[in-house]
Amino acid sequence: MLAEEPSAQKTHVLLASDVQWQSLNPNRGDAAPKAGTLWGDQTEDGASGFLVKFVDGFASPPHIHNITYRGVVIAGGLHNDDPDAEPMWMPAGSYWTQPLGEVHITAARGDSVAYVEIQEGPYLVQPPSEAFDTGERPVNVDASNLVWLKASDTSWIEPTKTVSKSEPEITFLWGQPAADQVSGTLVKLPAGFTGKIITTASTFRVVVIRGHLSLGLDDKNEIASLVPGSYFGSEGGATHEISADEETIVYVRTNGTFRVAAKD
Repeated sequence: MLAEEPSAQKTHVLLASDVQWQSLNPNRGDAAPKAGTLWGDQTEDGASGFLVKFVDGFASPPHIHNITYRGVVIAGGLHNDDPDAEPMWMPAGSYWTQPLGEVHITAARGDSVAYVEIQEGPYLVQPPSEAFDTGERPVNVDASNLVWLKASDTSWIEPTKTVSKSEPEITFLWGQPAADQVSGTLVKLPAGFTGKIITTASTFRVVVIRGHLSLGLDDKNEIASLVPGSYFGSEGGATHEISADEETIVYVRTNGTFRVAAKD
């Protein structure tokens, strides 16, 4: 049985079609990838999440960043590694981290989009001459290597009463998945899923990575249609009514726990 659910709170929604794009690195002009802010502001202090759009064949010069960032591929194929590394093209659903101070390159195969997240800003691109080593190392995880957990493996997924019904799945990417701790996860919803995500976290942020998510808005009279690159979030306890007509993957960043429950 589900525990008592928190009352609904204001849900913030930004559709992919409404994202405002700007140059990620103004110093490179039209050659730079484009950035579209989803939450926060990557040009200012504080945490933020934004989309980055690359054209087919893009390849950056070697460079560093002043902060560590995390990324999830939404479309196309991305390579992010040491300048001398052989290309490892990460498809949609792949996850990577880029430590601050480490020299690397980023390249795109096909028109590509990624969701990028930082813990503190601003996000800056700097020359290799300013490289430094903090001891942190990069992580590149191809989508095919993710380990997905079912309800029998984690309390974050409510078990379904119908044995034959497909269950949601979750994979933990970073952070401490516990109350009052910040963490990032991917949630996979099966085709035909109808249910809810229940959270008591003070901040809860979701980005659609693959598929199509329908989200019930707070007044219960409207449904938001979220395609890859779309975002929704809430503050405080909330219950989000969701459904997916095709297999759908979302990235969730929260500073607490949540539960995914299918409607039986």
